[in-house]
Amino acid sequence: MKTSDFDYELPRESIAQYPSERRDESRLLVLRRDTGEMEHRLFRDVLSYLTPGDVLVVNESEVIPARFIGEKKDTGGKAEMFLLKETGLCRWEVLVRPGSSIREGVVLTFGGGLLEARVLEVLPAGKRIVELVADGDLDLVIAALGQIPLPPYIERKPEPLDRERYQTVYARVKGAVAAPTAGLHFTDEILDELANRRIEIAPVILHVGLGTFRPVSSDDPEDHEMDEERFEVSGEAAALINAARDRGGRVVAVGTTCVRVLESVADDAGRMAPVTGSTALFIRPGYRFRCVDSLITNFHLPKSTLLMLVAAFGGYEEIMAAYRAAVERNYRFYSYGDAMLVL
Repeated sequence: MKTSDFDYELPRESIAQYPSERRDESRLLVLRRDTGEMEHRLFRDVLSYLTPGDVLVVNESEVIPARFIGEKKDTGGKAEMFLLKETGLCRWEVLVRPGSSIREGVVLTFGGGLLEARVLEVLPAGKRIVELVADGDLDLVIAALGQIPLPPYIERKPEPLDRERYQTVYARVKGAVAAPTAGLHFTDEILDELANRRIEIAPVILHVGLGTFRPVSSDDPEDHEMDEERFEVSGEAAALINAARDRGGRVVAVGTTCVRVLESVADDAGRMAPVTGSTALFIRPGYRFRCVDSLITNFHLPKSTLLMLVAAFGGYEEIMAAYRAAVERNYRFYSYGDAMLVL
């Protein structure tokens, strides 16, 4: 298949700029991939599609306030820094602007000197290795000065509400620069009701990187290289998933991040083992799924690796038809948009 096969028309006004008033009031398009049948519900209705014995796999990664606006210490010129990943004690791989003038040895300063970043190494594509020095506890200073890194299609500056709403209610491990957005619809009440219905929750971690926004630029998806993203599957999570499979329950992945973790770790029988590592798995039509039985996901960008993954799971024709239906019915798209349940 070609990348152009995953294009679709989307009115600009369909791109959600703010979350719904309540997380579980987002709309939910339910697609039965065996028949192509669609239902249109609210997200809180997801409970009626899950049964005792199922296991819900969620991504506990927490978005860090990764974007910093400051200046170069020596000249006062404006500078931006975007945290990508921690590489050592007080050392981070970052993206900087303007890249051409931020060379080795340059010091960037933020918050009137509360945080400084000294460039230790110049990497390609505007990336740098920096050492961070804070006036106080580094984590607290980063939390105070950094902005939540909203995706580029949200055409506004971060607001206080984003500190809460661009984060799942179960996030606990800092490291992502973008939210695992399928999880944004869950509330504490839904999680409590899942427990009441004996539906297990297996937490995994995948720290979403900046590459999640990188489009497929070649018309042959085979030529696209995925960025590696760090993940972890604990022994507890592996045991919960294996037990569900043993008793005939479904493995329900909350988001494409969980799909990539599960399919990176599962053996040919769909069984899991505890693993910590990185994955660059690129799932597209033709892929044979080993572990995932159902998928909760948001609506993704045209020609993106995320849409290709969903099409691989739900069927290309079925998913593209569902996207057309979502556009026609004025669903809200992307990170703060509505959700889809693929059964």
